[in-house]
Amino acid sequence: MPGGFSIWHWVIVGVIVLVLFGGRGKLSSLMGDAAKGIRAFKDGLKDGEGDKKADSTLDATLPRTDKEKEDLKS
Repeated sequence: MPGGFSIWHWVIVGVIVLVLFGGRGKLSSLMGDAAKGIRAFKDGLKDGEGDKKADSTLDATLPRTDKEKEDLKS
């Protein structure tokens, strides 16, 4: 059949679909793991831990006046 699909085309497509979307296929578990990673990333952003660390390192590197330096030594 010119331009049509033979039985072998459909067999190959069927095998690929079964491998990718099968009940215990690797793709479904891989997508589940990816979803867990995205969820953990979003939860990490909500915590705001990165903002606190950035603020503390910024404070440590700011120039200080002589009075502030004396206060820190005491």
